[in-house]
Amino acid sequence: MVDTNVVAFLLLPGPHTALAEELLLQEPEWTAPPLWRSEWRNVVSHYLRRDLLRFSAALALTQQAEALLSAHEQPVASEQVLQLVASSRCSAYDCEFVAAAQQLGVPLVTADRALLAAFPGVARALDQRGG
Repeated sequence: MVDTNVVAFLLLPGPHTALAEELLLQEPEWTAPPLWRSEWRNVVSHYLRRDLLRFSAALALTQQAEALLSAHEQPVASEQVLQLVASSRCSAYDCEFVAAAQQLGVPLVTADRALLAAFPGVARALDQRGG
């Protein structure tokens, strides 16, 4: 299970790209709740608006992200998300990823410090080795 930032690290070159690539080699089947699509579009929109990506490149990256995750989307129950929200200071968006990881019994790979702090039993850092 990965959050949207890990997908962005993989597809948008930067300081964490090598870690995301290594994770993909170790764990080639990435999963996320359907919300990842909206979050991804938001990430790409920032690149478009800052003229860091052309539309064609943004669309191509979106298609790559969809190819990576679309067959492995994990819907989550609202009750579970709201329970996680009530027990933390994390957003409902972030709690969707935690809920999906919990449902599957897998770690959530993230670089989000708030998630790592709030859910240490579920969330693991992108740069952390092993599960």
